Amino acid sequence: MNYSYWELKEWFTNIDFTIVGSGIVGLNCALELKEKHPKAKILILEKGMLPQGASTKNAGFACFGSLSELIDDLNSHSEEEVYNLVNKRWKGLELLRKNLGDKNIDFQQNKGFELCDTEDFFEKCISKKDKINSLLKPIFKTDVFSVSENIFGFQKVHQKYIVNNFEGQIDTGKMAFELLNKVQKLGVKILNNISVENFTETSDKINVKTNRLGFYTNKLLIATNGFANKLLNEKVQPARAQVLITKPIKNLHIKGTFHLDKGYYYFRNIDNRILFGGGRNLDFKTEETTQFGETEIIQKELERILKETILPNTSFEIDYRWSGIMGVGNQKKAIVKQLSNNIFCGVRLGGMGVAIGSLVGKELAELIN
Repeated sequence: MNYSYWELKEWFTNIDFTIVGSGIVGLNCALELKEKHPKAKILILEKGMLPQGASTKNAGFACFGSLSELIDDLNSHSEEEVYNLVNKRWKGLELLRKNLGDKNIDFQQNKGFELCDTEDFFEKCISKKDKINSLLKPIFKTDVFSVSENIFGFQKVHQKYIVNNFEGQIDTGKMAFELLNKVQKLGVKILNNISVENFTETSDKINVKTNRLGFYTNKLLIATNGFANKLLNEKVQPARAQVLITKPIKNLHIKGTFHLDKGYYYFRNIDNRILFGGGRNLDFKTEETTQFGETEIIQKELERILKETILPNTSFEIDYRWSGIMGVGNQKKAIVKQLSNNIFCGVRLGGMGVAIGSLVGKELAELIN
């Protein structure tokens, strides 16, 4: 297609900053860049009709780690590293809420509940509860984790839950809408259905080649998380997460965010429905993909747990199924760094995009002097 003089002049000429990816990181990066450089011309490129990766395809958990996840993290990270991970996630959630407002993203702090499949696993976690609470006390000023009875009537699990008293939930569709709205009101241009194929850097500019056209930009910021390896040589492994949601259920009494099997399964209430996702641990290799879709082995297991554990005495129907692509690695810390004179990246959010995405986006923008 030949673009007009007006189109090329307005959208693709004299661009100061080009951001690849219109998810939570890319949009927060744009917000921060506009704050620092109000007169800058900023362009965001998004390959999907909507943010393509995980920003609007996740479960909407405003979380920073269940007790068993944090215990597991201590096996591969130092206490200081785990403390810093949680601190960053909490600060990221605070920034998200401050930027957009609790009402606009339907933030609710209904607490998080970890279900344990055996008494041994429950006791193993509880034995480390005081240690983790002590580690996190400087952040939260009080105990994060406590214990509760089985008030929701779940079956085939230990009859006590481990409670995260600070965990919440949001509506990620509303979050993305608010971010898009806020960024566009500041004059940032967003183009959808356009994919970056490659780029080359000269001394002071970058030539960006897309599936639509090529253009020059002064700075390039890559915020594609699980899709990062298509453009970068960084240690980011794509990880697909499959999700389903029920049709509305009358008198649904389940309220909160719930974790099962070290967080590999997770569910919550939303609009009188149960949203349930996970099962990546059933087939890690197949789920190391940037292809969206569902598999029979995981969907069957989600339905089985939903029927036998979560809603054992309630009839339900599945309404939708979908998947999102996360970016993970051998470390939980996100990759936020300068790659060359004019190229930067903020990727590998480790399944914690809601928590750290706002902060990673801000930090990405702050790399530019």
